[in-house]
Order: sequence, then C-alpha cells, then structure tokens
Amino acid sequence: MNSPLRPGKGGLLLSLRVTPKSSRDEVSGLHVTSDGTVSLAVKVTAVPDNGRANKAVIETLAKACRMPKSAFELVSGETERNKTILVTGNPAELEAWIARKVNAGKEN
Repeated sequence: MNSPLRPGKGGLLLSLRVTPKSSRDEVSGLHVTSDGTVSLAVKVTAVPDNGRANKAVIETLAKACRMPKSAFELVSGETERNKTILVTGNPAELEAWIARKVNAGKEN
C-alpha cells in the first residue's frame, strides 16, 4: 500500500480525505480510492464554513501526531474534501505515525 506522504518543497506533503460535520474529531485511518491513491482520513465536527473545518483538521492532526499546529499548512483543497497539507519542521514523528497507520491497514 502506498503512503499519503510525499516529498514537498520545504517539508512533506500529506494527502487528506476530510469528512466535516462528523460526530467527533479523529483521524480514522486511511482512505484508498479506486485508482489506488491513499489519503489519511480525518473527521471533524466543524462545519465547512469560513475555514472552520480546515482549522479543525489542523488541530486534529496536530493533536494526533503530537506536533505543533504551526507545523501544518493547508496548500490545496481549501473548499474540497480532498486536501493537501504541508508538514514542516521535523516530521519524523509524523512519518512514524503514518507508517503505523499504513501497516495497520495491511493487517485488515
């Protein structure tokens, strides 16, 4: 299985599949499309209005990965369900965390 991470200018690019208006904020696993593209599935309670859901996505990722919110920057998909986040700083913890998610997906 592929990873939702790829090298980017100044850090790593993280592909996301976001579900707003969910019952809770969580990273729910991996989302795989029919063409094999892998994204990290993120659910947030916020509504997609005036950037509220985007802000909640970054807060949820930061909490789940134990990284500062400032390490995450939305680079594409501001009004879409599919988003790309640039992760800066030292993303080693994120890489390890994503690897665990990918490996967990292989076991299912």
